[in-house]
Amino acid sequence: MTDNLPWSEQFRIVAKQWVDADAAATILEDTKSAVMAERMLGLGEMAINKAEALVKASPEWKRHVESIVNARRASNRLKVQMEYLRMKFSEWQSHEATKRTEARL
Repeated sequence: MTDNLPWSEQFRIVAKQWVDADAAATILEDTKSAVMAERMLGLGEMAINKAEALVKASPEWKRHVESIVNARRASNRLKVQMEYLRMKFSEWQSHEATKRTEARL
């Protein structure tokens, strides 16, 4: 991102990215049990605890859980970037106020 953009525009760009990343992570988190149920049903007739154990032991489930964690990580990084921009703007605003005060003296 270019520093030539106003703080508000930089924040808007990152905020939009965060909204999309947060939605992607939330969908994965909220459908985790549905995905588990689908995979368990795909195993056919067997005890629920055995089907759950088989699904959780599978490489596919491990990849699914990793994708959930990675999506949340990406979302959190963008949220931190938004906070960074908010802090930078606050620092800039404070610096500008100090400069105005010094100019009056």
